[in-house]
Amino acid sequence: VQLQAFGGGLVQAGGSLRLSCVGSGLTFSMYYMAWFRQAPGKEREFVAAISWSGGSTYYADSVKGRFTVSRDNAKNTVYLQMNNLKPEDTAVYYCAATRDYSRYVADTSYAYWGQGTLVTVSS
Repeated sequence: VQLQAFGGGLVQAGGSLRLSCVGSGLTFSMYYMAWFRQAPGKEREFVAAISWSGGSTYYADSVKGRFTVSRDNAKNTVYLQMNNLKPEDTAVYYCAATRDYSRYVADTSYAYWGQGTLVTVSS
């Protein structure tokens, strides 16, 4: 199983980025997918999750209204559209896959992880 995340970069505050994560070696449509992030010196935290078909989405309070998670199962891809970015959004962003959807906010629930993509938001 492999998850490859990309799309990070440097953006000014108020700007937008879209992250993508492509999965291989798994039946993608059978997994809840999520994005987590880890800022320097901080623990990894939940950002957003999406159900198998995309019918349900979940967000951390800190990104609600600014970020949108979506998926395209035909392309084995999950996306994170990030708008109105703030300096505090600076972190390495990871995608992850789980079949244990009951605890989607817990990183320990996720069996597979991507390598991370760095998002830097300048003020």
